[in-house]
Order: sequence, then C-alpha cells, then structure tokens
Amino acid sequence: MDFEFTLFEMLEMENLFKESREEALAPQFCEKLASSFSYAPSRAGKEAITPRQVQSWFQDRLKKSQPQVASSNMALKLLTNLSDASTSFGATESSQKLKGNASDLSELIFEALSSKDNAWYDVASFLNYRVLCSGELEVRVRFAGFRNTDDEWVSVRRAVRERSIPLEPSECQRVKVGDLVLCFQEREERAVYCDAHVLEINRQLHDINSCRCTFVVRYDHDDIEENVQLDRLCRRPPP
Repeated sequence: MDFEFTLFEMLEMENLFKESREEALAPQFCEKLASSFSYAPSRAGKEAITPRQVQSWFQDRLKKSQPQVASSNMALKLLTNLSDASTSFGATESSQKLKGNASDLSELIFEALSSKDNAWYDVASFLNYRVLCSGELEVRVRFAGFRNTDDEWVSVRRAVRERSIPLEPSECQRVKVGDLVLCFQEREERAVYCDAHVLEINRQLHDINSCRCTFVVRYDHDDIEENVQLDRLCRRPPP
C-alpha cells in the first residue's frame, strides 16, 4: 500500500511551504518535521514518516505550484474549518450497512457524497486536496470499507459534511416534518444512505426501547416517497 500523509500533515506542510518554500526543501528541516509528525499522537499505530518522504512532498508541491493548481488561503481556511485539523481515520466496516446506535459510533466523523450513486458514505481518510481554476476546493476521499479504486475527488462545499447521527428509539420526537435526514434506501440492486426530507409522521405510543412511529420521506435524488421506520433514519448534526 502506498504511503499516505494525513490531512492534518498535508495542511501543515502546505502552510510551511507557503511561508518558506526554500527552507522547506532543506534536509535538516525535513528531518525535524518528519520526526515531529512521527511522534504526534495522531500517528499512533501508523507508519513513521521519513525525512525523504517529507522532502519528496515539498518537491512535488514545488512542481505543482503553477497558477492553475496553486491553493489559496481561503481554500485552506475552508478545509481547516471543515476538518478541524482532523487526521485520517481507519475504516471499520467492510461494506455499507445500517449505521449502529449512537453509542456505537466509531471515530469516523465525516461522510462524503459519491457522484456514482448519489449516496453518502463514511470517510475513512482524506488523501489529498486540490483547488480548481474556478476556485472550488476538492478533496480526494477514501470511503470506509472500500478499496483505493473507489477513491473519488469530491467538492468540500457540496459533498463533505459531518457524519449523520443514528437515532435512538427515544429520540423519535426530534424528527420533524420538513427535516433533512439521511435515510437507508433499500432496492433490489443496492442498499445505500441517501438524503431525504420528512413529509409526514405517524406517531405511535411506545416505550424508550422500540419506536413504532412511521415516517413518510421523499428522497432528494429521485423524488421517490417511502414509508420507513426510525431505524432507517439518521439525523443531521446541529449547525
């Protein structure tokens, strides 16, 4: 498997490159930075970084520092705010399936929209980023449980967001008509999570351990309406 820097490490190197690109190529500078990254808590359990890998990153960055691929302060700020200096997170599931209870959430804290099927998948890692000529920032993501052949470039603004939160049976009152939810859509050819809006709610009396309410949702990507149970819904985190 090819070596990968975490998103935080790439952001740090990008900032250092912008501040002093000549110094960034110096062997002593690369050695010090590699040591700093390797002993950081965020790299615990991951492969240590060598000075050569850091220097190669700076050399590649220098080659790519032409206007059409150069990044901007605004784009980096946007990415930093989005990820909160987040590091890469490991995949925990081998396929897309119903999300567990809120108490079982893994360290995967972002989800991304695939352009292949209009479905949202947990992000295992952010591999790289780029700024288009239009100024739009994109990141290359690896989806949790998928191979590198399924990596995609996605828009930070339109296709990356905080991970949706599974609902407990006692939380059904939090779902309101008009809410945007992430709904598990099951079809013969696929079973994936897609954005949907709640059209109607049929509330039933029940205890805190099981929800008997039904929800009428309309999927955003195909306008199909469906009656679903609470265990197929995930709520969006508060803004």
